Amino acid sequence: MQLYKPEDYKRVLETVLLVAADPVPLADLKKLFDEPFDDDTWRTLLDDLRRDWAERGVELVQLAGGWRFQTRPEYQKFIERMKNEKPPRYSRAVMETLAIIAYRQPVTRGDIEDIRGVAVSPNIIKVLEEGRGWVDTVGHRDTPGRPALYATTRKFLDDLGLRSLTELPPLSEIEKVMNLAETTLNSTNNPTEAQPDSPAGEAGGEVASVDDLIAADPNLPVVDPNSLDISASQE
Repeated sequence: MQLYKPEDYKRVLETVLLVAADPVPLADLKKLFDEPFDDDTWRTLLDDLRRDWAERGVELVQLAGGWRFQTRPEYQKFIERMKNEKPPRYSRAVMETLAIIAYRQPVTRGDIEDIRGVAVSPNIIKVLEEGRGWVDTVGHRDTPGRPALYATTRKFLDDLGLRSLTELPPLSEIEKVMNLAETTLNSTNNPTEAQPDSPAGEAGGEVASVDDLIAADPNLPVVDPNSLDISASQE
C-alpha cells in the first residue's frame, strides 16, 4: 500500500487508533511509517485527525499514556442503556483512599489511616492496585518497617481522561474526581467485579464529605502535581 498524501497517513492513524485497546504513545505511532516525520508534522496529522472527528460522538484525545478515540461524555448515557450488566460501584472506603492517594501522593498505608481515622483494609489497596491498576508502589519510606509508598499510575490518568496530574480539579472539588472515577468504572468494556472492601465498623455507601478529607493530617502536604513525573509521553 502506497501512501502519498496527508489523508493517506491520517487514514492509517485513524485505523490503528480505532482498533487499539489502550492509548497509543507517540513513540509507537512513529513506528507505523518509514518516513521520519518531525514532531511538528506528527502534531499536524493528529490535530487534523482530531478536527475530522470534531462533530461526531467519538473524539480523539491525548492522555497520559498516549492517543486514543473515546466516547464523548454526553453520549455515554446512551451506551449505558445497551449494557445488560449492572456496573460495579466501589465503596466509600475505596473512593476515599483513591482520593487521598491522588492528592497527597506518595503516601503510606499509615498516612491514609491517619487521614481517614480508620484502619485501611488490605483489600482496598488490592482493589486499586490489582483490580483497576490505578495505584502502584513507587518506593518505601525510610522509617522502621520501610512501609510502601503508593502513588497513582498513568492508567489512572488515562481512565479519567487526563494528561497529567495538573488537570486534577482542586482538592475542594474532590467529589468531582470521585464521581468521574465511578463514571469510568461504569463505562469500561470489561468491568471489574466489586470487591468487599469496608473495614470492620465501617459502612460502604456514598463518598465522605469534602470537609472530612480536607481536614486531614496537616503534616501531610497536598501533592504538587508539577513535582511528579506522571505526565503525557511525547516520545
